[in-house]
Amino acid sequence: MPLIALTGGIASGKSTIARRLAEHGAVIVDADAIVREVQGPGMPVLDRIAAEFGDELILADGTLDRGALGARVFGDADALARLNEIVHPAVREESARRFAAAFASDAEAVVVYDVPLLVEARVGDRWDVIVVADSPAEIREQRLIELRGMSADEARARVASQVSDAARRAVADVVIDTSGPLADTLRQVDEVWPRISRV
Repeated sequence: MPLIALTGGIASGKSTIARRLAEHGAVIVDADAIVREVQGPGMPVLDRIAAEFGDELILADGTLDRGALGARVFGDADALARLNEIVHPAVREESARRFAAAFASDAEAVVVYDVPLLVEARVGDRWDVIVVADSPAEIREQRLIELRGMSADEARARVASQVSDAARRAVADVVIDTSGPLADTLRQVDEVWPRISRV
């Protein structure tokens, strides 16, 4: 019943790796999806975000204007830290609940936590293996521009707001180079699966 952490910078290819691991039978717990849930209408986290950053971030339908919040905090280390103090504890709690549910359902499950901010959030030492999706900042910036429609300045700010590639590599048990063709990334995942699924 290994518990695997999968991390990497924005646009590093984590989702591609997670999908391939799911094809091998892993149970994926997606931290970003949990963030969206805990920031949903009526949730205490959303109320705290509004109190900290302003009611104008709440749209008419009661949902969070994620784009406006991102514009507010990315590039402002203090604001980002305040946001993380609100969001991270709720995400950790819900993630732990999902890990427990997965293992209760199947004691032999391989659970993969897709968590972009593993290093930034200092998410515990409970992992059997830490897998890092690794791609140079320039490539990730280009992906943000081409795939997500960001300006060059926005892409640079998003990448710069995260910890360095070196900091992620320093915690890695496995590094998957995602800078090349998709087939290369998938091959690396296939090669590492037997190792991480049997720890």
